[in-house]
Amino acid sequence: MNTLISPENTWALMAITCGWAAFSIYAEQTWAWASKLSGAIVALLGALILTNLGIIPTNCVFFDDIVWGYAVPMAIPMLLLSCDIRKIAKESGKILILFIIGAIGTSIGAIVGYQLLGNHVENLSGVAAMMTGSYIGGTVNFAALSDAFEVPGDTVSAAVVADNLLMTIYFFVLIMIPSVKFFYSKFKHPHIDEINAKGIDEQAKTQAAAYWSKKPISLNDIAINIAISVIIVWVSSEIANLVSNAIAPDQGFATNLVRGLFGNKYLILTTITMIIATVFSKPLEGLSGSQEIGTYLIYLFFFVVGAPASIKAILINAPLLLVFCAIMVIINMIFCFFFGKLLKFNLEDCIMASNACIGGPTTAAAMAISKGWVKLIGPIMLIGTLGYVIGTYFGTFVGQLLGA
Repeated sequence: MNTLISPENTWALMAITCGWAAFSIYAEQTWAWASKLSGAIVALLGALILTNLGIIPTNCVFFDDIVWGYAVPMAIPMLLLSCDIRKIAKESGKILILFIIGAIGTSIGAIVGYQLLGNHVENLSGVAAMMTGSYIGGTVNFAALSDAFEVPGDTVSAAVVADNLLMTIYFFVLIMIPSVKFFYSKFKHPHIDEINAKGIDEQAKTQAAAYWSKKPISLNDIAINIAISVIIVWVSSEIANLVSNAIAPDQGFATNLVRGLFGNKYLILTTITMIIATVFSKPLEGLSGSQEIGTYLIYLFFFVVGAPASIKAILINAPLLLVFCAIMVIINMIFCFFFGKLLKFNLEDCIMASNACIGGPTTAAAMAISKGWVKLIGPIMLIGTLGYVIGTYFGTFVGQLLGA
């Protein structure tokens, strides 16, 4: 298909990608409609419109080799550099237990959804891996697993659209739960009681603007972030290649599982970053910019994800993918609230654990802020960050189990 901008015009494609990523971030932090829609969807829709109008190509060197090949792998270590496992275990309290239970529920939901819909949706095993990682960790895991299992671009785009539509419904339900008599009467809710006792109705700023407020960053910070990221990606790629070459493929389920797990550069990359973040937690505390740079690179990923999308394919595939994602989310919520009640956790604990799984640390912290549950903000940020670490492990295991 001929396009207005040719696949070889890398500078033009880079200008459009970076420009639209910047607009998406600005829109999410400035306008209420974009904040509700999410900057990720704004980025994806921009590429979706441009490709379906024949303005930019669906595939090119910049999209496939530079963004997928370099930007996405570099983003992951930066977003994981705050993952001090010792701190997470120490400060997160009992919500950590419920979060792990929710992660197991997410994985079981992916397997159940695959069994029900596997014959009706192409590449669903790869989608199951992606969404497992995403619904335990977040976008970083989604990006890593979509690349690791080579899920086609149109399927990835349809999954993103289905996921974000479902997220709108999910967050609405989650916000409404404290006011539902059934939940209010069945669980203890000390944080809600504390707010009611004070007569306070605390409101947060726009979620994205509040989270991404300005903070100091030096040239030294930028240099160290990029150096650490590049070194980790290089070492991980070398290790993954060694394992893949040492273990022959198609030697049975167990061998394939080991090869798939330890020959996966994203899994090794996650492990190495986690070790560095834990061992060097003190010096890394003073390092600024890793979240900002890593998230910006992920916004480039979201634009590129929208590029191969066919509107026809999304209309055909997204409804069933929406059902698949709904199955995963519902089972996650059942696990969090059932075991939360069984283990006598607070209502706020159950809500936060599920939110940290499905939405990630940013949305969980934003909800805690908006509800005035200030004592939960720090722990839930730490727990949500842990999801970035374990999400790729869970997602890879589910993908290998389902034969992705």
